[in-house]
Order: sequence, then structure tokens, then C-alpha cells
Amino acid sequence: MDELEFMRGRVYGADHDDPGPRAGRTYVELAGGPLDGLLLDVTGRSERELGDGVRLPTEIGRYGTGGRSVYLPRGSGGRVYDWWGDVP
Repeated sequence: MDELEFMRGRVYGADHDDPGPRAGRTYVELAGGPLDGLLLDVTGRSERELGDGVRLPTEIGRYGTGGRSVYLPRGSGGRVYDWWGDVP
């Protein structure tokens, strides 16, 4: 199994021992960039918060430790967030 296959379907920020999605939670898929294929738990976030996109800390982006990957929603109310780029 390669790294991309290993990451797909895992939840961003979840424990390695319990990587899968949980029933009763709402997820969006991250597409492109260093977090491609991960799911992001957005349970309880407002539509306004979700419309602004997300900036997720990651060590595997362009800026390494301390950097963030920016993902923006694809279309209105979308369940897929596309990678915009990395920021320090």
C-alpha cells in the first residue's frame, strides 16, 4: 500500500489507532495538496465558517512545521474542499 492509498479515507487530526470516520459526524473531503484524500470533521461548524474555507496545520506542506494548508469549498455548500496553497 502506498502513502496516498494509506491516507485516503482517514480523518484529519484523528488518532492513528482510530483513523476512520464516526457515525453521526459530518465530513468534507480534502482534494489536492498535502492533505489530499483526508476527511475533515466539520460537525457543528456554521455555513458561514465553512464558506470561508479552512487553514489546517500540517508538517508535510511547503512550510513544514508551523505551516498551514489552505482549502476552499468547491461550489456552494460543497462537500469537497480544494487545495488553494500553503502559508507559513
